[in-house]
Order: sequence, then C-alpha cells, then structure tokens
Amino acid sequence: MDFNFTTKMKNYPFKNFSTSIMNVPDDCLVLILQLLNRPIDRNSFGLTCHRWLHIQNSSRRKLWFNHYHHPLSKVSPHSYSFRLTKLLTRFQQLNFLSLSHCTELPDSALSRLQIYGSNIQTLYLECCLAITDYGFSLMASGCPRLMSISLYRCNISDVGLEYLAKSCSSLQKVNLSWCGITDTGIISLGESCSSLQKLNLSNCGSVSDRGVRYLSQACRQLCSITISYCERITGVGFHGFSETLTSVEAVSCKLEPEGIQAIVSGGGLEYLDLSDLVPLGARLDRIGGGFAKNLRVLNLRNCRDVLNTVVIKISKGCPLLQEWNLAHCHNIVLDGWKAIGSNCHNLEILHVNMCWNLRDSGLHALLSDGCRRLSKLYISNCNARISYFTIEQFKCRRSNVKIKEKEVQGTKTKNIF
Repeated sequence: MDFNFTTKMKNYPFKNFSTSIMNVPDDCLVLILQLLNRPIDRNSFGLTCHRWLHIQNSSRRKLWFNHYHHPLSKVSPHSYSFRLTKLLTRFQQLNFLSLSHCTELPDSALSRLQIYGSNIQTLYLECCLAITDYGFSLMASGCPRLMSISLYRCNISDVGLEYLAKSCSSLQKVNLSWCGITDTGIISLGESCSSLQKLNLSNCGSVSDRGVRYLSQACRQLCSITISYCERITGVGFHGFSETLTSVEAVSCKLEPEGIQAIVSGGGLEYLDLSDLVPLGARLDRIGGGFAKNLRVLNLRNCRDVLNTVVIKISKGCPLLQEWNLAHCHNIVLDGWKAIGSNCHNLEILHVNMCWNLRDSGLHALLSDGCRRLSKLYISNCNARISYFTIEQFKCRRSNVKIKEKEVQGTKTKNIF
C-alpha cells in the first residue's frame, strides 16, 4: 500500500504544487483512507471537508441498514424509505447491502435500487415481512450483478422468485429458508441460475423431490444444499447430482433408504448432517456403501436407531472421517465402539454425549489404541455409566485429548450460508 502511494505521488505533476495537503490528488486520498482501520478515524477523515467526505462516500462498499424505534411509538413505513433513500444517494458504490429485520420496509423503499443497485453483489433482506413480489421485482431489475441473496422468512412467492431468477441470472448463493415457495419456484431458479452454488431450503414444506431433481440436472455447480425440516423430500431427487455437491444438511427429514443412497451417490460429499432423522436407522448403512469415501464430517445426533452394523459399515467405508457426532445414539454397544477405534484413523472430533451403552469397556475399546488423531471428545456422564476411574485413566493416557462435557447439538465444523 505504501509503495502504491509513493508511486502515485512521484507520477503526479508537481508544477506550482504547494505544501498543503488539500492539493493531494484524489487517488492518493483514497489510499490514505484505506489505511485507516478504526471507524472513528475514517469518520474524522470525512469530516475534514466536502471533498474528503465525497471520497469517503464513494469509497464505501458495505452498508448495514438498521431502523430501530420504540415498540410503543408509531413510525410510518415511509420513514424507512426516506432514510434508505438518503443513504443510497450518499453511498452509490455499494456492493454489499443488508436491510435485514426491517419488518415494515415497504416495496417503494426498494425502488431506489433501480438507480443505485447496479454494483450490489450481496443483499440481505431477512425478515423484511412487508415486501411483496412487486418489491422483489423492483429490487431484482436494479441489481443485475447480484450473486448472493438471503430471503429468510420473506413473503416471496413462486412468481417473485421467477422474476428474481430471470433478472439476476448470476446468482450463486440463495437462502430461501422459511419461504412459502414450491417446486415451481425452485424449477424457475434452476432454469435461470445455472451457476448456483449454495442453496438453503430449510423449512420450505412445499418443496419436494421434484424440485431437487430438477436442480440436480440444471445446476451442475451446486456444492451445498440445506433441506432441513422439508418433510416432502425423501432424498430420491438427489440421484444424478454431480460430484461438486460437497455439503448436505437434512435435519429432521423423512429420508428413504434409496434417498440416503442418492445423497451420497455423487461421490464428492464431505459434509453430511442427518441429525434427528425420523426412525429406521438401519438404512444409514447406505452411507458406508462406497460412495462416501470423501466424507469428513458426519452428524447422526439423536438418530436413536443407529445400530452396530451401521457404525461398523460407516467406519470402514468413510476412511477420511474427521468429525462424527453420535450423541444420543443409545444402541451402539461394544462392537460398534471397537470398529470406530480400529477404522477411524483420521478422526479428530467425536461426540458421544448421552450414549448410554458406551460404558467402561466401550471407552477402552474406542481410545486405548485407536483414533490416534483425536483431539476433542464430547462426553457427558449423567447416568454414571462410565466410572470415574476410567475417565481419569483415559486423561492420563491420552493427555492430548480435550474432554468437553457440554454437548454441541451440531458439529464444530459448520456449514456456511
């Protein structure tokens, strides 16, 4: 940064150049502004004069818009529009804009994006409950470069999603969790946005395998999808997904045996969350059937029908597994723990909270000679099924492993978006 600043100053024509800093060219002032890390310093920069304020305004790329008011006061929704219009007029080079939780933001407030939204690439509209399909159409027509959008709990319909997809065909990340869209909207999204990479459909109860199947055919770059609490998705629509699919979250889903096999069939899966899966755990042995050799994170928390046969097959079929959550899996007994200790050579994090049948023998089999890369063990002994002596003995023999009693519902390795 200093080199660029010096170079620009050397190339600047110094005829009749006075010693005043007011004569420093704009591009050098931009470099100076970029070197100011503290917000108070950047604000002081803009208060120097109108010229410096203009440079500060034109250099700003991100804006978080919050409109707080007392819950008992009556604030007109038009006040949202007034404030937002002023900010968008002031900061015209934004590429990131968050309007999340502006629950009364009207459609008209988004009309300014038709003028100043051409550079916006990331937009958050979470919980903007008053915006209708018309407002989304206004926004979409003004943001042709949009690549990432979050519409969590928004009142967008299939019609609005179709307009958004057609106007913003470069979309790569889309969050539609808790939206009332159906397979029709998902198909429209797949038709127009072939570069889609990450999609969140959690709690979209009207989306089925039909919509997922279309995505598998149309969006060959999709690498992450969340279908948690989508009760109409059985998983069979995942047949045909490319190996680019590396992450699937399917919490509390009603997946069929063929659906689980379809999810891992692409061969590239690295992150899989099947926690709180509706019973019939024996079908989970499909994970270890040879297609999940790249799997690194697996969450089976609260899958209470997980049996030894499932654990043994997964431990052998997923050699790269680094984190495994088996909390509340009560039916795993000695042979299952032995299999993990013998086969999971790359395991670094293991969750066994409230596994009633772990016991002393299971802990010995699991960790005495196996899992040499283990660094964290999440274990609670609420029912005193493991003796104090065994725990202390383990601490002495494996002092490099941190024991955590507090349960983690998910995994330490988080999915993004």
